[in-house]
Amino acid sequence: MVRHVAPPGWPRQVRPPDAPDWERTAVGWLLDLCPPEYRGYPALRGHPVVLARFAALHVEASAEACRRGVSRARADLRDVAQLDVVEDAVQAWLAEEARLTGLRRAVGLVEDAIRGRRYVARL
Repeated sequence: MVRHVAPPGWPRQVRPPDAPDWERTAVGWLLDLCPPEYRGYPALRGHPVVLARFAALHVEASAEACRRGVSRARADLRDVAQLDVVEDAVQAWLAEEARLTGLRRAVGLVEDAIRGRRYVARL
């Protein structure tokens, strides 16, 4: 019996490496993470490793935007929103950055698997 192993942090929407149709599920998930326009580029749709690299960079850029948003929120918003609203915005940026950190790990795991890395179950 073949057991397909996915490491901690592997996205639940993607089948484990070497499971039937796993790469198709990986491509669909990666495309869902990217801007919709990415679906129109044959270089991305037909080359999963290229798509994974684009998705990783997109998620990294989004996380950087969150960090920039946190660093500038108080100064940029103090004249247009009340202090509690500004603080809520900062908390939203921080929550989104945390979500994107986990997402970046998941994209990295999928990218590594597309490049041929396989995972072994540990006892």
